[in-house]
Amino acid sequence: PLTLESYGHDLAALLSLAGAAPLDKLKHHDIRRFVAQLHGRGLSGRSLARVLSAWRGFFNWLARGHGVTQNPCLSVRAPKSKKALPSVLSTDQAYALLEREADGLLELRDRAMFELCYSSGLRLAELAGLDCNVAQDLAAGEVTVTGKREKTRTVPVGAKARAALAAWLTRRGEMAAADCPALFVSRRGTRLSMRMIQLRLDRWGRRAGLGAHVHPHMLRHSFASHMLQSSGDLRAVQEMLGHSSIGTTQVYTHLDFMHLAKV
Repeated sequence: PLTLESYGHDLAALLSLAGAAPLDKLKHHDIRRFVAQLHGRGLSGRSLARVLSAWRGFFNWLARGHGVTQNPCLSVRAPKSKKALPSVLSTDQAYALLEREADGLLELRDRAMFELCYSSGLRLAELAGLDCNVAQDLAAGEVTVTGKREKTRTVPVGAKARAALAAWLTRRGEMAAADCPALFVSRRGTRLSMRMIQLRLDRWGRRAGLGAHVHPHMLRHSFASHMLQSSGDLRAVQEMLGHSSIGTTQVYTHLDFMHLAKV
């Protein structure tokens, strides 16, 4: 769903940039100009690469029986971006974030969410999409999630996360609507949105005095980095993160090297 939403934004941008010009009249230089305009608005090379991917796919579809004879995006490449390493928390920062006692029902829920996210390296959408039917698996020390491209994977859940989840589940009924299957719910009793999870985690980070914006993907990066530092097993980290290619996971070896060099 998030990919479809992003591609929708990309195609809306194409129509806006093209204006009154018919799509079948666009040339390579028009696409290059559009990319330059988006770059000037602050889009990074990675974002522009995704935009061009969406546009190329769209023109390929138009060429299959919709009257367009050429794909003006084929020879256009996005500008290269500087490769930045992902931001991670140190083990001390992760401890400071998660060890604070929960104050009230909302923080009990929050702590269960963030412990699970860090313990198992879940993506934000995976965390928000969990239902109560995973409770039995959680008690057994694992959780099955559905990730990108509808791929499922089962990952272990640590003892701290299991304890926090058990504490939340004993009181979840005080907030959840009777017909809501979601594991994590809002004050209204409905499934907690991804945006609200982001806001709550940022609040926890500020209250812990971390001095940095903390977001769910930072917890996922921290899980991967700390797991690699302690185990050295890159293939296991790849499987737990759900990466199709180990090349995607290898970025954490650079973080591990930086950690070793600092020590």
